[in-house]
Amino acid sequence: MPKVLTVDDSRAVRMLVSKNAKEMGLEVDEAEDGQQGLVKAAEGSYDLIVLDVTMPVLDGPGMLAELRNRGDKTPVLMLTSESKRSIVSSLMKLGIEDYILKPFKPDELKAKIAKALKIAGPALGDEALVKEMASIVQAPSASDPKAPPGGKQFVDILCIDDMENVAKRLRTMIPDHVTLNPASSASAALAVCRERVFRIIMVDNDIPDVDSSSLMRQLRVMQPQAAFVSLSLRSVPKAQDEAREAGFVGVIFKPFDQAALEEFLLRYFDNQELIATSENVISITPFKGRENRLAGYFMQVTNLVTKAVEEIAAACFAEVIVDISQVPLLPEKTGRMVMQLAERTRKVGLEIRLVGPSEVSANLKQLVETSDLPVYPTVAEAKAA
Repeated sequence: MPKVLTVDDSRAVRMLVSKNAKEMGLEVDEAEDGQQGLVKAAEGSYDLIVLDVTMPVLDGPGMLAELRNRGDKTPVLMLTSESKRSIVSSLMKLGIEDYILKPFKPDELKAKIAKALKIAGPALGDEALVKEMASIVQAPSASDPKAPPGGKQFVDILCIDDMENVAKRLRTMIPDHVTLNPASSASAALAVCRERVFRIIMVDNDIPDVDSSSLMRQLRVMQPQAAFVSLSLRSVPKAQDEAREAGFVGVIFKPFDQAALEEFLLRYFDNQELIATSENVISITPFKGRENRLAGYFMQVTNLVTKAVEEIAAACFAEVIVDISQVPLLPEKTGRMVMQLAERTRKVGLEIRLVGPSEVSANLKQLVETSDLPVYPTVAEAKAA
């Protein structure tokens, strides 16, 4: 019996992969991150690894690279989102069998697994086949890079609360790049879940004439990939325990606390969203949060841009353009970040071109290490140079 290892930090995705693989008569093991996946792969023999791109501790590309470095040639089916499809080209060089875009339908997953294992599997229907071909030959839409296949719009958060001000307040407290949909009733939530795909679904635990737990279970059938979070007043006794017993991953208390929201975003959201990469252009998204979290922001951005620089070098570009125009202008932190990036680009053989306002250029010219770095007012001018 073929044996499959599914590696994903999302329990819901692991369950979905396991369920479909077992329906195909396959044996399945699970791991929550790349580090655990490496341990499992070393302890057992697998015919296929279904591997997520973005995970804590060790991500999918990191696990894949380590597998290949130690001579493990197990076929890998990579799971990735539409916004991460650019990563796939670099993963092909490391030797993945195939990839599938999330969210996916069970038949699509089974067909991919069957193809990778070279066994009989379900034939893709016309609609699924069109989606499959589109995922291969079409680039992500520039106007909607998050849009998943099938025409459904991808949205980060669905906030279900009968008090309209709750979603409005939430909008002011989360970063601009995190998309949000409000729904003030169960019927509105069900309707929007038929049309869109959500990463996080927040459900108020006190909606008039609605059993929040029952609503969550209904929505979970439609949105199996989403994480469900309960919204609750702080005065509700044992809110955390009751939410987890009902199947929620946790609770966010009202009124919202900025620090708690930031911690939530770091836990459930992909840090890759702090940057956006298009070919050899890296754009850093603006900081939104408390001042005492700025150090963490700069550290995360530096790490992510460094990884992106290596991918751009692997794609054989001669230069990298880093747009720092939306980064907070803090001379010491900004200067240190740019110095680290400049050093890394030199090591991988790339020329670095920065994009930012005149204040950034003036600040960098005061530092010996960054005084000769070119700073352009727009990405277009940096490209033209």
